Amino acid sequence: MPKQTKTTQDNTEKISRTTSKVKVPANKKPSDTKEKKIFVLDTSVILYDHSAVQNFQEHDVAIPITVLEELDNFKKGNDIKNFEAREFIRFIDKLSSEHMLQEWIPLNGKTKGKFKVMMNGSAKLDATKIFGDKNDHHILNSALHMQQDFPKSKVVLVTKDINLRLKARALNLIAEDYETGKIQDVAGLYTGSDTLEEIDPAVINDLYEKGSSESVKVIKETPPDNHYYVLKSFKNSILSYYNPADDQFERVDKQTAYGVKPRNAEQTFAMHALLNPRIKLVSIQGVAGTGKTLLALASALEQRRDYKQIYLARPIVPLSNKDIGYLPGDIKSKLNPYMEPLWDNLKYIQNQYAENSKEYQKLRELVELEKLVITPLAYIRGRSLSNIYFIVDEAQNLTPHEVKTIISRAGENTKIVFTGDIYQIDTPYLDSQSNGLSYLIDRARNHPLYAHITLLKGERSELANLANELL
Repeated sequence: MPKQTKTTQDNTEKISRTTSKVKVPANKKPSDTKEKKIFVLDTSVILYDHSAVQNFQEHDVAIPITVLEELDNFKKGNDIKNFEAREFIRFIDKLSSEHMLQEWIPLNGKTKGKFKVMMNGSAKLDATKIFGDKNDHHILNSALHMQQDFPKSKVVLVTKDINLRLKARALNLIAEDYETGKIQDVAGLYTGSDTLEEIDPAVINDLYEKGSSESVKVIKETPPDNHYYVLKSFKNSILSYYNPADDQFERVDKQTAYGVKPRNAEQTFAMHALLNPRIKLVSIQGVAGTGKTLLALASALEQRRDYKQIYLARPIVPLSNKDIGYLPGDIKSKLNPYMEPLWDNLKYIQNQYAENSKEYQKLRELVELEKLVITPLAYIRGRSLSNIYFIVDEAQNLTPHEVKTIISRAGENTKIVFTGDIYQIDTPYLDSQSNGLSYLIDRARNHPLYAHITLLKGERSELANLANELL
Protein backbone atom coordinates (compact mmCIF):
# COMPACT_ATOMS: atom_id res chain seq x y z
CA MET A 1 0.00 0.00 0.00
CA PRO A 2 1.24 3.53 -0.71
CA LYS A 3 2.52 5.39 2.30
CA GLN A 4 0.06 8.08 3.38
CA THR A 5 1.27 11.70 3.66
CA LYS A 6 -0.22 14.68 5.48
CA THR A 7 -1.48 17.85 3.84
CA THR A 8 0.98 20.44 2.59
CA GLN A 9 0.04 22.79 5.42
CA ASP A 10 0.57 20.12 8.11
CA ASN A 11 3.92 19.13 6.64
CA THR A 12 5.07 22.75 6.39
CA GLU A 13 4.21 23.22 10.07
CA LYS A 14 6.11 20.05 10.86
CA ILE A 15 9.24 21.42 9.18
CA SER A 16 8.89 24.66 11.13
CA ARG A 17 8.57 22.72 14.39
CA THR A 18 11.50 20.49 13.46
CA THR A 19 13.83 23.39 12.75
CA SER A 20 12.87 25.02 16.07
CA LYS A 21 13.87 22.13 18.30
CA VAL A 22 16.50 22.98 20.85
CA LYS A 23 19.65 20.99 21.50
CA VAL A 24 21.26 21.02 24.88
CA PRO A 25 24.81 22.40 24.69
CA ALA A 26 27.32 19.64 24.07
CA ASN A 27 29.07 20.31 27.37
CA LYS A 28 26.04 18.98 29.24
CA LYS A 29 26.81 15.28 29.47
CA PRO A 30 24.73 13.01 31.67
CA SER A 31 27.65 12.63 34.05
CA ASP A 32 27.91 16.33 34.87
CA THR A 33 24.31 17.59 34.82
CA LYS A 34 24.10 17.15 38.61
CA GLU A 35 26.80 19.78 39.10
CA LYS A 36 25.25 23.23 39.30
CA LYS A 37 26.83 25.65 36.87
CA ILE A 38 26.64 29.36 36.16
CA PHE A 39 26.85 30.30 32.49
CA VAL A 40 27.89 33.86 31.65
CA LEU A 41 26.75 34.81 28.13
CA ASP A 42 28.59 37.12 25.76
CA THR A 43 26.86 39.55 23.34
CA SER A 44 27.67 37.27 20.38
CA VAL A 45 25.49 34.52 21.88
CA ILE A 46 22.48 36.82 22.23
CA LEU A 47 22.87 38.09 18.66
CA TYR A 48 22.98 34.48 17.46
CA ASP A 49 19.96 33.35 19.52
CA HIS A 50 17.87 35.75 21.58
CA SER A 51 16.32 32.83 23.49
CA ALA A 52 19.73 31.46 24.54
CA VAL A 53 19.14 32.06 28.26
CA GLN A 54 16.35 29.46 28.14
CA ASN A 55 18.58 26.69 26.78
CA PHE A 56 20.78 25.71 29.72
CA GLN A 57 18.48 23.24 31.51
CA GLU A 58 18.59 23.56 35.31
CA HIS A 59 21.75 25.70 35.35
CA ASP A 60 21.86 29.43 36.15
CA VAL A 61 22.52 32.03 33.46
CA ALA A 62 23.88 35.56 33.79
CA ILE A 63 24.70 38.36 31.38
CA PRO A 64 27.04 41.27 32.18
CA ILE A 65 25.59 44.79 32.07
CA THR A 66 28.14 45.45 29.30
CA VAL A 67 26.16 43.05 27.08
CA LEU A 68 23.04 45.19 27.49
CA GLU A 69 25.08 48.25 26.58
CA GLU A 70 26.35 46.56 23.42
CA LEU A 71 22.88 45.32 22.46
CA ASP A 72 21.66 48.92 22.53
CA ASN A 73 23.89 49.56 19.49
CA PHE A 74 22.22 46.72 17.56
CA LYS A 75 18.54 47.43 18.23
CA LYS A 76 18.01 49.45 15.02
CA GLY A 77 18.16 47.90 11.56
CA ASN A 78 16.72 45.13 9.39
CA ASP A 79 19.44 42.52 9.81
CA ILE A 80 18.84 39.37 11.82
CA LYS A 81 21.23 40.55 14.55
CA ASN A 82 19.02 43.65 14.98
CA PHE A 83 15.96 41.43 15.33
CA GLU A 84 17.71 39.22 17.90
CA ALA A 85 18.81 42.29 19.89
CA ARG A 86 15.28 43.73 19.95
CA GLU A 87 13.73 40.43 21.00
CA PHE A 88 16.17 40.00 23.87
CA ILE A 89 15.65 43.61 25.03
CA ARG A 90 11.89 42.91 25.11
CA PHE A 91 12.57 39.79 27.17
CA ILE A 92 14.64 41.83 29.65
CA ASP A 93 11.94 44.52 29.78
CA LYS A 94 9.32 41.91 30.66
CA LEU A 95 11.49 40.48 33.44
CA SER A 96 12.23 43.92 34.89
CA SER A 97 8.52 44.68 35.25
CA GLU A 98 8.23 41.95 37.88
CA HIS A 99 11.76 41.58 39.31
CA MET A 100 14.96 43.43 40.00
CA LEU A 101 17.36 42.30 37.26
CA GLN A 102 20.42 42.22 39.53
CA GLU A 103 18.70 39.53 41.63
CA TRP A 104 18.44 35.86 40.64
CA ILE A 105 15.15 35.44 38.76
CA PRO A 106 13.62 31.94 38.27
CA LEU A 107 13.19 30.89 34.63
CA ASN A 108 10.07 28.82 33.84
CA GLY A 109 9.52 27.15 37.19
CA LYS A 110 11.33 24.01 38.34
CA THR A 111 12.75 22.84 35.02
CA LYS A 112 15.00 25.86 34.49
CA GLY A 113 17.64 27.63 36.51
CA LYS A 114 17.81 31.31 37.41
CA PHE A 115 18.81 34.43 35.54
CA LYS A 116 20.35 37.77 36.47
CA VAL A 117 22.09 40.81 35.00
CA MET A 118 25.57 41.28 36.47
CA MET A 119 26.55 44.79 37.48
CA ASN A 120 30.17 45.84 37.11
CA GLY A 121 32.29 44.51 39.94
CA SER A 122 35.93 44.12 40.80
CA ALA A 123 37.84 40.87 40.95
CA LYS A 124 41.37 40.14 42.09
CA LEU A 125 42.36 39.63 38.47
CA ASP A 126 41.58 42.61 36.20
CA ALA A 127 41.32 41.70 32.49
CA THR A 128 41.33 45.37 31.43
CA LYS A 129 44.78 45.88 32.93
CA ILE A 130 46.08 42.80 31.11
CA PHE A 131 44.40 43.15 27.70
CA GLY A 132 43.26 46.79 27.60
CA ASP A 133 40.06 48.75 28.22
CA LYS A 134 37.53 47.13 25.84
CA ASN A 135 33.98 45.84 26.25
CA ASP A 136 35.13 42.26 25.72
CA HIS A 137 37.50 42.61 28.63
CA HIS A 138 34.78 44.08 30.86
CA ILE A 139 32.74 40.95 30.06
CA LEU A 140 35.76 38.86 31.10
CA ASN A 141 35.90 40.80 34.36
CA SER A 142 32.22 40.07 35.01
CA ALA A 143 32.85 36.34 34.59
CA LEU A 144 35.92 36.53 36.86
CA HIS A 145 33.87 38.40 39.45
CA MET A 146 31.15 35.74 39.29
CA GLN A 147 33.80 33.05 39.76
CA GLN A 148 35.09 34.90 42.82
CA ASP A 149 31.61 35.38 44.34
CA PHE A 150 30.52 31.76 43.77
CA PRO A 151 33.62 29.62 44.42
CA LYS A 152 31.54 26.43 44.86
CA SER A 153 29.91 26.73 41.42
CA LYS A 154 31.47 26.05 38.05
CA VAL A 155 31.42 29.37 36.16
CA VAL A 156 31.56 29.08 32.36
CA LEU A 157 31.87 31.94 29.88
CA VAL A 158 29.83 31.16 26.75
CA THR A 159 30.81 33.07 23.63
CA LYS A 160 30.93 32.55 19.87
CA ASP A 161 34.01 34.78 19.71
CA ILE A 162 37.00 32.43 19.42
CA ASN A 163 39.49 35.11 20.46
CA LEU A 164 37.52 35.92 23.59
CA ARG A 165 37.46 32.22 24.52
CA LEU A 166 41.25 32.10 24.20
CA LYS A 167 41.66 35.17 26.41
CA ALA A 168 39.33 33.68 29.01
CA ARG A 169 41.32 30.45 29.13
CA ALA A 170 44.51 32.47 29.52
CA LEU A 171 42.95 33.84 32.73
CA ASN A 172 42.12 30.31 33.94
CA LEU A 173 38.43 30.86 33.19
CA ILE A 174 36.42 28.08 31.56
CA ALA A 175 35.11 29.23 28.16
CA GLU A 176 32.95 27.38 25.63
CA ASP A 177 31.10 27.94 22.37
CA TYR A 178 27.30 28.11 22.35
CA GLU A 179 26.33 24.62 21.21
CA THR A 180 22.56 24.82 20.70
CA GLY A 181 21.73 24.24 17.04
CA LYS A 182 25.26 23.08 16.27
CA ILE A 183 25.76 20.00 14.09
CA GLN A 184 28.29 17.70 15.73
CA ASP A 185 29.21 15.52 12.74
CA VAL A 186 29.55 17.75 9.67
CA ALA A 187 31.63 15.12 7.87
CA GLY A 188 28.66 12.76 8.14
CA LEU A 189 26.09 15.37 7.11
CA TYR A 190 23.28 14.05 4.92
CA THR A 191 24.21 14.14 1.20
CA GLY A 192 20.83 13.24 -0.30
CA SER A 193 22.11 10.50 -2.60
CA ASP A 194 23.79 7.08 -2.58
CA THR A 195 25.09 4.44 -4.98
CA LEU A 196 23.74 0.90 -4.59
CA GLU A 197 25.70 -1.96 -6.17
CA GLU A 198 24.57 -5.44 -7.22
CA ILE A 199 20.95 -4.49 -7.83
CA ASP A 200 18.73 -7.15 -9.41
CA PRO A 201 18.79 -6.56 -13.20
CA ALA A 202 15.01 -7.09 -13.25
CA VAL A 203 14.58 -3.99 -11.08
CA ILE A 204 16.64 -1.86 -13.45
CA ASN A 205 14.66 -3.25 -16.39
CA ASP A 206 11.40 -2.26 -14.64
CA LEU A 207 12.71 1.27 -14.13
CA TYR A 208 13.76 1.54 -17.78
CA GLU A 209 10.51 0.12 -19.17
CA LYS A 210 7.84 1.18 -16.65
CA GLY A 211 9.57 4.15 -15.00
CA SER A 212 8.98 2.78 -11.49
CA SER A 213 9.50 -0.23 -9.26
CA GLU A 214 8.13 -1.22 -5.85
CA SER A 215 10.55 -0.15 -3.13
CA VAL A 216 10.55 -3.60 -1.51
CA LYS A 217 12.06 -5.03 -4.71
CA VAL A 218 14.91 -2.52 -4.64
CA ILE A 219 15.87 -2.25 -0.99
CA LYS A 220 14.60 -4.07 2.12
CA GLU A 221 14.56 -1.19 4.60
CA THR A 222 12.46 1.95 4.01
CA PRO A 223 14.71 4.58 2.40
CA PRO A 224 14.66 8.26 3.41
CA ASP A 225 11.92 10.34 1.78
CA ASN A 226 12.95 11.84 -1.57
CA HIS A 227 16.37 10.20 -1.42
CA TYR A 228 18.27 9.76 -4.70
CA TYR A 229 20.14 6.66 -5.86
CA VAL A 230 22.47 5.47 -8.57
CA LEU A 231 21.38 1.84 -8.97
CA LYS A 232 23.92 -0.51 -10.54
CA SER A 233 23.69 -4.12 -11.70
CA PHE A 234 26.45 -6.14 -13.32
CA LYS A 235 25.85 -4.60 -16.75
CA ASN A 236 23.61 -1.57 -16.37
CA SER A 237 22.98 1.42 -14.13
CA ILE A 238 20.16 3.91 -13.74
CA LEU A 239 19.35 7.08 -11.80
CA SER A 240 16.35 6.87 -9.48
CA TYR A 241 14.72 8.36 -6.43
CA TYR A 242 12.39 7.13 -3.70
CA ASN A 243 8.89 8.62 -3.93
CA PRO A 244 7.43 8.46 -0.39
CA ALA A 245 3.91 9.28 -1.56
CA ASP A 246 3.67 6.07 -3.62
CA ASP A 247 6.31 4.05 -1.74
CA GLN A 248 8.20 3.24 -4.91
CA PHE A 249 11.42 3.95 -6.75
CA GLU A 250 11.08 6.05 -9.90
CA ARG A 251 13.44 6.62 -12.79
CA VAL A 252 15.16 10.03 -12.88
CA ASP A 253 15.76 11.33 -16.39
CA LYS A 254 17.93 14.26 -17.43
CA GLN A 255 15.73 17.31 -17.84
CA THR A 256 16.56 20.62 -19.47
CA ALA A 257 15.43 23.82 -17.76
CA TYR A 258 15.48 27.02 -19.80
CA GLY A 259 18.43 25.82 -21.86
CA VAL A 260 20.42 24.51 -18.87
CA LYS A 261 21.09 20.76 -18.88
CA PRO A 262 22.66 18.85 -15.95
CA ARG A 263 26.15 17.50 -16.60
CA ASN A 264 26.47 14.81 -13.92
CA ALA A 265 24.34 12.53 -11.73
CA GLU A 266 24.15 14.92 -8.76
CA GLN A 267 23.09 17.84 -10.97
CA THR A 268 20.44 15.57 -12.52
CA PHE A 269 19.14 14.76 -9.04
CA ALA A 270 19.14 18.45 -8.07
CA MET A 271 17.25 19.40 -11.24
CA HIS A 272 14.66 16.70 -10.54
CA ALA A 273 14.06 18.02 -7.02
CA LEU A 274 13.90 21.61 -8.24
CA LEU A 275 11.33 20.77 -10.92
CA ASN A 276 9.25 18.41 -8.77
CA PRO A 277 6.08 20.30 -7.69
CA ARG A 278 5.48 17.89 -4.81
CA ILE A 279 8.80 18.85 -3.16
CA LYS A 280 8.32 22.28 -1.57
CA LEU A 281 11.69 22.69 0.17
CA VAL A 282 15.07 21.99 -1.45
CA SER A 283 18.64 22.53 -0.29
CA ILE A 284 21.72 22.23 -2.51
CA GLN A 285 25.20 22.14 -0.99
CA GLY A 286 28.47 22.27 -2.90
CA VAL A 287 31.70 24.16 -3.51
CA ALA A 288 32.00 27.06 -5.94
CA GLY A 289 31.41 26.14 -9.56
CA THR A 290 29.19 23.10 -8.99
CA GLY A 291 26.17 24.90 -10.47
CA LYS A 292 23.98 25.38 -7.38
CA THR A 293 22.54 28.80 -8.16
CA LEU A 294 22.42 28.28 -11.92
CA LEU A 295 20.36 25.09 -11.61
CA ALA A 296 17.99 26.72 -9.14
CA LEU A 297 17.44 29.82 -11.27
CA ALA A 298 17.01 27.85 -14.51
CA SER A 299 14.47 25.56 -12.83
CA ALA A 300 12.55 28.55 -11.50
CA LEU A 301 12.42 30.12 -14.96
CA GLU A 302 11.22 26.84 -16.46
CA GLN A 303 8.28 26.90 -14.00
CA ARG A 304 7.61 30.66 -14.21
CA ARG A 305 3.98 30.10 -15.29
CA ASP A 306 3.29 28.13 -12.10
CA TYR A 307 4.26 30.96 -9.75
CA LYS A 308 3.35 34.62 -9.45
CA GLN A 309 6.96 35.72 -8.89
CA ILE A 310 10.50 34.38 -8.71
CA TYR A 311 12.63 35.78 -5.90
CA LEU A 312 16.39 35.32 -5.88
CA ALA A 313 17.89 36.65 -2.64
CA ARG A 314 21.10 36.48 -0.69
CA PRO A 315 22.29 37.82 2.68
CA ILE A 316 24.50 40.89 2.63
CA VAL A 317 27.91 40.23 4.19
CA PRO A 318 29.99 43.41 3.74
CA LEU A 319 33.75 43.16 3.24
CA SER A 320 35.73 43.34 6.50
CA ASN A 321 32.33 43.30 8.25
CA LYS A 322 31.88 47.04 7.58
CA ASP A 323 28.39 48.44 7.21
CA ILE A 324 27.41 49.06 3.58
CA GLY A 325 26.83 52.72 4.45
CA TYR A 326 30.49 53.43 3.81
CA LEU A 327 30.01 52.63 0.10
CA PRO A 328 29.32 55.58 -2.27
CA GLY A 329 25.99 56.23 -4.00
CA ASP A 330 22.33 55.50 -3.27
CA ILE A 331 21.02 52.26 -1.77
CA LYS A 332 20.82 50.56 -5.18
CA SER A 333 24.45 51.44 -5.94
CA LYS A 334 25.53 50.17 -2.52
CA LEU A 335 23.79 46.82 -2.97
CA ASN A 336 24.64 46.12 -6.61
CA PRO A 337 28.13 44.67 -5.91
CA TYR A 338 26.61 42.05 -3.61
CA MET A 339 23.89 41.09 -6.10
CA GLU A 340 26.23 40.89 -9.11
CA PRO A 341 26.88 37.10 -8.80
CA LEU A 342 23.12 36.52 -9.10
CA TRP A 343 22.89 38.74 -12.19
CA ASP A 344 25.83 36.79 -13.68
CA ASN A 345 23.81 33.57 -13.53
CA LEU A 346 20.84 35.26 -15.17
CA LYS A 347 23.08 36.64 -17.93
CA TYR A 348 24.55 33.18 -18.52
CA ILE A 349 21.07 31.76 -19.10
CA GLN A 350 20.04 34.73 -21.24
CA ASN A 351 23.17 34.58 -23.41
CA GLN A 352 22.34 31.05 -24.53
CA TYR A 353 19.75 32.65 -26.81
CA ALA A 354 19.99 35.23 -29.59
CA GLU A 355 19.04 38.78 -28.58
CA ASN A 356 16.04 38.76 -30.91
CA SER A 357 14.79 35.36 -29.68
CA LYS A 358 11.57 34.94 -27.74
CA GLU A 359 13.39 33.41 -24.74
CA TYR A 360 15.88 36.30 -24.49
CA GLN A 361 13.13 38.92 -24.63
CA LYS A 362 11.04 36.99 -22.11
CA LEU A 363 13.81 37.16 -19.52
CA ARG A 364 14.16 40.90 -20.02
CA GLU A 365 10.40 41.26 -19.66
CA LEU A 366 10.36 39.21 -16.44
CA VAL A 367 12.90 41.58 -14.87
CA GLU A 368 11.19 44.76 -16.12
CA LEU A 369 7.78 43.65 -14.84
CA GLU A 370 9.34 42.44 -11.54
CA LYS A 371 8.17 38.91 -12.12
CA LEU A 372 11.82 38.00 -11.49
CA VAL A 373 13.29 39.95 -8.56
CA ILE A 374 16.92 39.84 -7.41
CA THR A 375 17.15 41.42 -3.98
CA PRO A 376 18.98 41.38 -0.62
CA LEU A 377 17.47 38.95 1.84
CA ALA A 378 16.88 41.72 4.39
CA TYR A 379 14.18 43.16 2.09
CA ILE A 380 12.23 39.87 2.22
CA ARG A 381 11.97 39.49 6.00
CA GLY A 382 8.50 40.00 7.44
CA ARG A 383 6.71 39.36 4.15
CA SER A 384 4.23 36.58 3.45
CA LEU A 385 5.59 34.48 0.59
CA SER A 386 2.59 33.12 -1.32
CA ASN A 387 2.71 31.73 -4.88
CA ILE A 388 6.46 32.40 -5.08
CA TYR A 389 9.50 30.39 -6.18
CA PHE A 390 12.01 31.64 -3.61
CA ILE A 391 15.75 30.98 -4.00
CA VAL A 392 18.08 31.86 -1.12
CA ASP A 393 21.71 31.94 -2.25
CA GLU A 394 24.73 31.78 0.12
CA ALA A 395 22.51 30.21 2.78
CA GLN A 396 25.57 29.15 4.79
CA ASN A 397 25.76 32.77 5.99
CA LEU A 398 22.37 32.46 7.71
CA THR A 399 21.74 31.42 11.30
CA PRO A 400 19.39 28.51 12.10
CA HIS A 401 16.85 31.06 13.33
CA GLU A 402 16.98 32.94 10.02
CA VAL A 403 16.36 29.74 8.07
CA LYS A 404 13.41 28.89 10.30
CA THR A 405 12.02 32.42 9.88
CA ILE A 406 12.22 32.22 6.08
CA ILE A 407 10.49 28.83 5.92
CA SER A 408 7.77 29.96 8.32
CA ARG A 409 6.88 32.79 5.89
CA ALA A 410 5.89 30.30 3.17
CA GLY A 411 2.27 30.59 2.02
CA GLU A 412 0.23 28.56 -0.45
CA ASN A 413 2.00 27.33 -3.60
CA THR A 414 5.45 28.50 -2.50
CA LYS A 415 8.68 26.63 -3.08
CA ILE A 416 11.85 27.55 -1.20
CA VAL A 417 15.36 26.63 -2.34
CA PHE A 418 18.49 27.14 -0.21
CA THR A 419 21.90 26.95 -1.90
CA GLY A 420 25.37 27.35 -0.43
CA ASP A 421 28.69 25.89 0.68
CA ILE A 422 28.82 25.09 4.40
CA TYR A 423 32.61 25.38 4.38
CA GLN A 424 32.67 28.90 2.92
CA ILE A 425 31.42 31.04 5.82
CA ASP A 426 31.69 34.84 5.60
CA THR A 427 29.68 35.73 8.71
CA PRO A 428 31.37 36.21 12.10
CA TYR A 429 30.43 33.66 14.79
CA LEU A 430 29.15 31.08 12.27
CA ASP A 431 31.02 27.96 11.14
CA SER A 432 30.32 24.73 9.26
CA GLN A 433 28.59 23.31 12.34
CA SER A 434 26.44 26.24 13.42
CA ASN A 435 25.24 27.83 10.16
CA GLY A 436 21.61 27.64 9.07
CA LEU A 437 22.21 25.54 5.94
CA SER A 438 23.89 22.72 7.90
CA TYR A 439 21.12 22.94 10.49
CA LEU A 440 18.41 22.63 7.83
CA ILE A 441 20.07 19.65 6.13
CA ASP A 442 20.42 17.84 9.45
CA ARG A 443 16.91 18.56 10.77
CA ALA A 444 14.68 18.42 7.68
CA ARG A 445 16.05 15.21 6.14
CA ASN A 446 13.58 12.36 5.64
CA HIS A 447 10.60 14.71 5.36
CA PRO A 448 8.12 14.18 2.48
CA LEU A 449 8.25 17.86 1.49
CA TYR A 450 12.04 18.13 1.54
CA ALA A 451 14.89 17.04 -0.71
CA HIS A 452 18.62 17.69 -0.50
CA ILE A 453 21.52 17.12 -2.85
CA THR A 454 25.24 17.66 -2.31
CA LEU A 455 26.96 18.56 -5.59
CA LEU A 456 30.44 17.07 -5.80
CA LYS A 457 31.87 17.94 -9.20
CA GLY A 458 32.73 21.43 -10.38
CA GLU A 459 31.35 22.22 -13.84
CA ARG A 460 32.33 25.86 -14.24
CA SER A 461 35.61 25.17 -16.08
CA GLU A 462 38.73 23.02 -15.94
CA LEU A 463 40.62 25.99 -14.49
CA ALA A 464 38.07 26.44 -11.70
CA ASN A 465 38.31 22.72 -10.91
CA LEU A 466 42.08 23.05 -10.65
CA ALA A 467 41.66 25.76 -8.01
CA ASN A 468 39.16 23.66 -5.99
CA GLU A 469 41.30 20.52 -6.13
CA LEU A 470 44.87 21.80 -5.79
CA LEU A 471 44.89 25.23 -4.15
